[in-house]
Amino acid sequence: MKDIKIKAGNFNFYYGKFHVLKDVSMGIAANKVTGIIGPSGCGKSTFLRSINRMNDTILGARAEGNMIIDGKDIYGDEVDVVDIRRKVGMVFQKSNPFPKTIFENVAYGLKINGIKDKYYIQDRVEKSLKDAALWAEVKDRLNKNAFELSGGQQQRLCIARALAVDPEVVLMDEPASALDPTATLKIEELIQVLKKKYTIVIVTHNMQQAARISDYTAFFMLGELVEYNITSIMFTKPSKKLTEDYITGRFG
Repeated sequence: MKDIKIKAGNFNFYYGKFHVLKDVSMGIAANKVTGIIGPSGCGKSTFLRSINRMNDTILGARAEGNMIIDGKDIYGDEVDVVDIRRKVGMVFQKSNPFPKTIFENVAYGLKINGIKDKYYIQDRVEKSLKDAALWAEVKDRLNKNAFELSGGQQQRLCIARALAVDPEVVLMDEPASALDPTATLKIEELIQVLKKKYTIVIVTHNMQQAARISDYTAFFMLGELVEYNITSIMFTKPSKKLTEDYITGRFG
């Protein structure tokens, strides 16, 4: 695997005494889509949130081992968590626009980062909405409330909001699970375009979705990384029987 962007090394994560992730080691390729699959409660979302330290806010949460992005351990002593979250954007399962206008939603991250140049903000908002394949649909109603958008549009708005601060990595936690098939297809098509600019890591319960959009797939079970490979190999010739059983629907 060339151009490793993110590298987990013997990474462990705990919620209090509960050992959620156990010695996970894997490299995530730059400008590719890495899918994370596995049954509920297997540690998928915890691993995803570990990549931008989103778990830090949970009482009793702690990490051991390494999570390295561009050669720097993000759990190191002198790391600025705000910088990490600027570099590593996050899109959640349920679209969560703010009760603000479409424009203000996308501009939010720029403004809280202290950017005041209104022309720069306007440019970034337009560019981010274009990158999220939403500009054509909303350019004439940027001052309308974001809640007037459809569910699929709201999720693309949240993607635009994540892109506005110019991250290098975009994490997606089941971004299409609450959407209808048409909106899901738009999100999947968008992900294929976005990987040209960003490294994307996506958690999904949907086997077909993982097979369609991921370049690499990681299968987690009970907090352990069972298997990790090129998606086409994982879905046709998995090396572990446990992987085959999960992919073919024997459990999960």
